[in-house]
Amino acid sequence: MRNKLKATILPGETKISKQIEEELSLYFNNKLIHFQTPVFFLGSDFQKKVWNALQEIPAGEVSTYKKIASQIGTPDGVRAVGNANGANQLAVIIPCHRVIQTSGDIGGYGGGRERKKWLLDHEQNFHKEEEV
Repeated sequence: MRNKLKATILPGETKISKQIEEELSLYFNNKLIHFQTPVFFLGSDFQKKVWNALQEIPAGEVSTYKKIASQIGTPDGVRAVGNANGANQLAVIIPCHRVIQTSGDIGGYGGGRERKKWLLDHEQNFHKEEEV
């Protein structure tokens, strides 16, 4: 990020870093499912389309690479969607874990398939508790 933006990154806390820390804590403690912290996408226009589409997948649900490719107007771009999904640097906040293969297999995940499964289960369980 430092190289892409030609910026200096200084240690310390900001209003935004405190907000996302609090939201992540609430998320992992089953008290929050929708993040409100503003984010900045650092990627190509195509990647940004994919990342915006990821944010539209409701918690507790999944989509497929194929559905997202169609949704953003590139039905033959399944592999490109997978690559953009994998390039997401804001995991959990931009829910790339909610995308699975058309076959129903959970597919890959930068943090490992076990973490992806855990996140999906976490959100489905939270969603069920929310409905009760």
